[in-house]
Amino acid sequence: MKQAKLESAYQFCQNMARSHYENFPVASILLPQKLRLPISVIYAFARTADDFADEGNLPQENRLEQLELYSRAISEIKNHSYTGSNPIFIALTDVMERHNLPISLFNDLLSAFKQDVVKNRYANFEEVLDYCSRSANPVGRMLLYLNGKPSQKQLDQSDAICTALQLINFYQDIVQDYTEQNRIYIPQDILSATGLKESDLIEKNSLKIAPLMRSLYKRTTLIINQGHQLGTSLDGRMALEVKCITLAGAYTLYLLQSQADENLLKRPRLTRLDFIKIIFLSLTNTLFLRSIKKYLQS
Repeated sequence: MKQAKLESAYQFCQNMARSHYENFPVASILLPQKLRLPISVIYAFARTADDFADEGNLPQENRLEQLELYSRAISEIKNHSYTGSNPIFIALTDVMERHNLPISLFNDLLSAFKQDVVKNRYANFEEVLDYCSRSANPVGRMLLYLNGKPSQKQLDQSDAICTALQLINFYQDIVQDYTEQNRIYIPQDILSATGLKESDLIEKNSLKIAPLMRSLYKRTTLIINQGHQLGTSLDGRMALEVKCITLAGAYTLYLLQSQADENLLKRPRLTRLDFIKIIFLSLTNTLFLRSIKKYLQS
């Protein structure tokens, strides 16, 4: 009965991971078989917690209460005392026990989601990076820990990639974040220094904000460059997965940079053909590094 319950919980998480479109592959068939299920569980945990933070129809205190329940469940898993029926936490209990994942990574994620509930403006780029360090970087670190024992260099490279991917998502979702969640991840000090108003960020013609956005694209290029070689230091399918994720991010940034100044707010969408091309270019380190150089130096 216990095993059947655990298998059902894993299936629930895997179905959730498969049902969401992302520009960056999640628990894809490229991964080693043994890692697909645990990564799906981590994704389900992060996806549902993020959804709680974004439930704008609920009062702030209710959203924080839901996230606090997640924090308590994580603490109970750590203390081997979780007895709830949530399939995500049933599966997560097994994942954390099998792979000895640092509890701090889950707490960091939850702190970022709680911050989304109460904070919707960022004073400077340092505040944005701090948010990325908790909203995105823990997921990359979990992936490495599931794969083995990462070096500090690999963890740092993973942080750079994940931060860059988070920033790229911000740049794609400026209008959506502002109109649906009243959130702006473009630093307030940069807006002030360039004489822009918040409303300028969602004008259909983006000519006015183009210099600002292109400066942010360049800054993000520098960040992803700090970690883009991570996949070349890994082996097997994990190496291919990380290279594909990195290349997908670099290509999306390239598409953003390639848009006309008047049309920077259009969200690039990677097609199935794009993903096939990304996989092919990630098969060897030579092709991968050549492609990364092309996309990040254009």
